[in-house]
Amino acid sequence: MQKNCIYLDNNATTKVDPQVLEAMLPYLTDYYGNPSSMHTFGGQLAKGVKTAREQVAALLGSDESEIVFTSCGTEGDNAAIRAALLAQPDKRHIITTQVEHPAVLNVCKQLETQGYNVTYLSVNRQGQLDLNELEASLTGNTALVTIMYANNETGTVFPIEQIGLRVKEHGALFHVDAVQAVGKIPLNMKTSTIDMLTMSGHKIHAPKGIGALYVRRGVRFRPFLIGGHQERGRRAGTENVPGIIGLGKAAELELLHLEEATKRERKLRDRLEQTLLATIPNCEVNGDPTQRLPNTTNIGFKYIEGEAILLSLNKHGICASSGSACTSGSLEPSHVLRAMGLPYTTLHGSIRFSLCRYTTEAEIDQVIEVMPGIVERLRALSPFQNDDAGWLQEQSLVNSH
Repeated sequence: MQKNCIYLDNNATTKVDPQVLEAMLPYLTDYYGNPSSMHTFGGQLAKGVKTAREQVAALLGSDESEIVFTSCGTEGDNAAIRAALLAQPDKRHIITTQVEHPAVLNVCKQLETQGYNVTYLSVNRQGQLDLNELEASLTGNTALVTIMYANNETGTVFPIEQIGLRVKEHGALFHVDAVQAVGKIPLNMKTSTIDMLTMSGHKIHAPKGIGALYVRRGVRFRPFLIGGHQERGRRAGTENVPGIIGLGKAAELELLHLEEATKRERKLRDRLEQTLLATIPNCEVNGDPTQRLPNTTNIGFKYIEGEAILLSLNKHGICASSGSACTSGSLEPSHVLRAMGLPYTTLHGSIRFSLCRYTTEAEIDQVIEVMPGIVERLRALSPFQNDDAGWLQEQSLVNSH
């Protein structure tokens, strides 16, 4: 196992914080009861779950009664979308964007086969929405607007509160996939227009298999999982207590480090980005240069394949990504970058670097050192560098086979 890798793929998943693991361990060994049990042994776990709920609520700026624990972000997105539609059976219109995570996009596509009308809002070259297009799409038949807070591939942050005000004017429910935003952007659900918000533990140094869904008090919510009385009847199934404890501790730590970590990550990200742009010709940043997550840069390197870049980086022990981990293995270029209208010469050579509070200056220095040589070597293998027409013709031939 590669232990000393330089891990710059934190939008895909993060390492479990040692303090999170320490908080979880007693609930994997000594405190193994069921929190729904009437006896004192089970009651100890119920208290731990309550504390974790309060910790998550503090990070989101909500009341603890508005937090529903889930298994992951995908479950949270599915639960929110379906709950909104079940609560408004007479409305058959949904609005989302072309750049959502598959956990939202594929649900919407399935709902289209069930008679729902879905509007997929476009984005511009920087990955931003046109709020006039949103306004024109809203009707009295709109049940739900579901839009991510920040894009997982480019880091572009949407003007969520401006969107929410327009949604509220038309009486629709507003769900936000904030899986990438939680822990990176200060949130306050008490003053927000958001009705439901999804988060996932493994993006904030908690383990995989645990997440949470914020449901604003007063919003009618039909459970996605039917069964027992857990989560105040909003999500059946015996609670994943160790995971919940871990999520609570991770939320506490994210809130504690939020301001300091975001400043530090932004500084390291900007240094990496600016140096690569200055030392490598024919490359550019994909996404909004200012309205984006502090830890994320997506850079397009013209005339080479992203997969070849990633394999070369991997030989140096550097982990990065060409897009969403949930679509890795697909030969299709990123749906996010395609929606942004990136030229074909850049589309296939785009790499995402995503940092976290564990990222060091020395790690960034190492990437800066090896990346120019990787790009130069790969471009030397192509006879069409600096030749858009030749590159396009070559890729056309490759795709035809």
